[in-house]
Amino acid sequence: MAANGGGGRAIRVLNVAEKPSVAKTVSGILSMNQGIRIREGRSRYNKIYEFNYSIQGQSCQMMFTSVTGHLMEMEFEGRYRKWHSCDPVDLFEAPIHKHVPEDKLDIRKTLEEEARKCQWLVLWLDCDREGENIAFEVVEVCSNVNSQLNIWRAHFSSLIEREIHQAAQQLARPNQLFSDAVDVRQEIDLRIGASFTRFQTMLLKDAFDFNFSTDGRNLVLSYGPCQFPTLGFVVERYWEIQAHEPEEFWKIQCSHTSDEGTANFNWMRGHLFDYTCAVLLYEMCAQEPIATVTKVRQQEKLKYPPHPLNTIELEKRASRYFRMSSEQTMKIAEDLYQSGFISYPRTETDSFSTRTDLRILVQEQQEHPVWGPYAQRLLDPSSGLWRNPSGGGHDDKAHPPIHPTKFSPGESRWSEDHKKLYELVVRHYLACVSQPAVGAETTVEIDIAGETFSALGRTIVAKNYLEVYRFESWGGSLIPNYMFGQQFTPTSLTLESGITRPPPLLSESDLLDCMDKAGIGTDATMHDHIKKLTDRFYAIKEASHFKPTNLGEALVMGYDDMGYELWKPYLRSMMEEDMKAVSVGNKRKYDVLATCLQQMKACFLDARVNKAKLFQALEIFFDRTNRTGGDDQHNHGQLVRKCDVCHDSDLVLRKKPDGKFMIGCLAFPQASCRNVIWLPGSISEAVVTTTVCSACTPGPVFKIQFTFRRLEIPPNFNVHHLGCVGGCDDIMRQLTEMSGSGYRNFSNTPARGRGTAAPSRNNSQNNQQQATCNFCHQTGHSSSDCYSLTSQNRNPRSQRVNSSNGDSPIPCTTCGSLCILKTANTESNRGRKFYSCQSQGCKFFVCWVDSIPTTRGGGSSSATTTSRRSGRGGGQGGGDVRFVSATGDPVSGRSCFICGDPSHFANVCPNREMTLAPATSSTVMGSLVDMQAA
Repeated sequence: MAANGGGGRAIRVLNVAEKPSVAKTVSGILSMNQGIRIREGRSRYNKIYEFNYSIQGQSCQMMFTSVTGHLMEMEFEGRYRKWHSCDPVDLFEAPIHKHVPEDKLDIRKTLEEEARKCQWLVLWLDCDREGENIAFEVVEVCSNVNSQLNIWRAHFSSLIEREIHQAAQQLARPNQLFSDAVDVRQEIDLRIGASFTRFQTMLLKDAFDFNFSTDGRNLVLSYGPCQFPTLGFVVERYWEIQAHEPEEFWKIQCSHTSDEGTANFNWMRGHLFDYTCAVLLYEMCAQEPIATVTKVRQQEKLKYPPHPLNTIELEKRASRYFRMSSEQTMKIAEDLYQSGFISYPRTETDSFSTRTDLRILVQEQQEHPVWGPYAQRLLDPSSGLWRNPSGGGHDDKAHPPIHPTKFSPGESRWSEDHKKLYELVVRHYLACVSQPAVGAETTVEIDIAGETFSALGRTIVAKNYLEVYRFESWGGSLIPNYMFGQQFTPTSLTLESGITRPPPLLSESDLLDCMDKAGIGTDATMHDHIKKLTDRFYAIKEASHFKPTNLGEALVMGYDDMGYELWKPYLRSMMEEDMKAVSVGNKRKYDVLATCLQQMKACFLDARVNKAKLFQALEIFFDRTNRTGGDDQHNHGQLVRKCDVCHDSDLVLRKKPDGKFMIGCLAFPQASCRNVIWLPGSISEAVVTTTVCSACTPGPVFKIQFTFRRLEIPPNFNVHHLGCVGGCDDIMRQLTEMSGSGYRNFSNTPARGRGTAAPSRNNSQNNQQQATCNFCHQTGHSSSDCYSLTSQNRNPRSQRVNSSNGDSPIPCTTCGSLCILKTANTESNRGRKFYSCQSQGCKFFVCWVDSIPTTRGGGSSSATTTSRRSGRGGGQGGGDVRFVSATGDPVSGRSCFICGDPSHFANVCPNREMTLAPATSSTVMGSLVDMQAA
């Protein structure tokens, strides 16, 4: 960079670190703890450090403060943040924005106040993609109040003096491409995760009795683009174990003992599964047991030290050596980094730059009482122990491999895990700059009756790096000396049996390895995805190995049965590659977003079409409840307004399975509020808009775009109508009254809303004598009972089956209200028509249409005698009349509604004759049976 401060006058520089501890440490290093002034910022945790410093000869007055990780968060706008506000598929395109959350407003105010007074902004965020994204969040906040800021980026990997001063003198510009790659990941994860999580949770949570403890936590069936493939690895290994069938095998074992030791020879065939064949070969060897040495090979073998340490390798080795979880590993590594003892722990790099002074790092470890002597030998040229480390081929261009930055014999505040992890980092670094171990390896092959056996012996000539890297060993044993052509009789020659065993469950190290190879997650996020599996009750950790729970296995099984491998790593792996391409400028941010979201939206729609597979999979492990899950706007609905009865939940627009629309309170059935508005049945489409009604209070009340069926509304009404259900809309009030629907409150809570609701059907019935029909304009009845409307709204076929003699609708035998025709939607009765009483205060009855005999003229004859003769069956087709639910599902465990006797149904009740009025149009209801309330 070129200093540009306007001559010798000091310029004011705002420095921002990612964490308060880093701001404190860097300020101490740059000021050398002299002349530093500390003052409070708006946030009590993010102090401001003031001191003087010189950058490339330019005098600077430094103000150093911090954020706490991400300053902003990405979320959906407005109503889309609420779970029941929209169809989850809408989240793939719903508007989103980044904003500063409430708990970080004080940090934003500090940045704004300081930025107004400064000429430069220097960003000291972590030097990875995530840190770059946070840097641009800080830039946005500061630039909004001071567009003239000169913006710089400090690059550092450890909190040690030489590197911090070097970073301050070599400032560069922030990398927009790195930040764009993180924006892509955040938006993809938000949209995919939110849509699938809402879909799964609303579809399945209430539909099953999950028989495990959630420790008081709310059960969320989450889906993450990285989390689910991680679960897939666990489940797939579990399935391999379950599918394994033990198989017995046989092998020939040979050993030879002499004064020089014992050699165990392995059969070159390995083992055989055919017992007869194995016995024949063994008998041949036993009959001629003379062994002849056919090959003796001696050679030098090298065991190379590990590559320099990156994040994934640190997590894997900590898990393998210390049984430490990846989450705990990263937590402790972060603490060691912020204390200045190790370099930045989130890195993909496993190769040191040629500019790195590797010997300085070794010099600092010479005083350690345990590995100090080894460090001294490393630095002694005469020992020949030093070796420049070989790289693993990975470089994220942001941070070097993890290495020790400061000597410590063990701090007093450190836990045992701190000591173990620091020791691992130090010993690993010392090992990777050491010579490989040297061994002398001898391979001997012998022949017995045509069968070949081999033995391996090894001695370690020079341990080298193995002296300091106590976590690894190089197994081997001495064997006797053999000469080519030598013959001997084996000490033992046996035929042994064994059984094949399945692979073990995945350890955390195995799981990290699977994720790394498949490109699932990043070095900074893999441990979070693993932890999420246990947090969501998808997997448990037993003896350091992961096993899927019934819930985790069922979800993967459901998606697997769909034939859409959403639990496989391929989709996410491609996304990660695209994000890397964005970070280096090979692909554009918005192109990657469009491609990924289009692909995952197609997956989502396919999964929703095949959601029955999820039900089938969960039914294997869990019992069904009597509650129904919901995954689309048929159940969760679109937000209309705050409930004007309970004031706690929202009223949402829903589309019922029969195609009708309603507006109901989300508190039902969990709470007592049953506030509902039944909308006219003439509506073919209804969509909540963003338009807010200016008349109805309390608001906001969102207007709804309605589309009506032309033949089912009066001629003077428009087919399209932007309406309000808050009470101000006369057109909606008239159409609602015509259909006999409207506002109903079955809650125990009295209505407290200020909005005017549509009149209830009960009120309109009580005033029938004074009412004027809005449809035919005649007095004496309301629109809901207008025969002209009833007959016009039915097609010719329904008119024939809905009347007993061609001109009368079917009344309910209990309350006298009209019964409406419905269509069953169950697998066993799909498409079958039945009658149901529409009065909410009445018990529901039902009659299968195909069970009612028809006359030659198309009307129904009296079905009473028919149903009595045929018992529970009836009608020309012999249709079976039985208890059904509102959707036509058969219902068990019901009793006669007339006398209460559970031994028979109402249609064959001996008290039925005294209950039903004779010779009326209601005689067609003789075959009606009980039906549970909708």
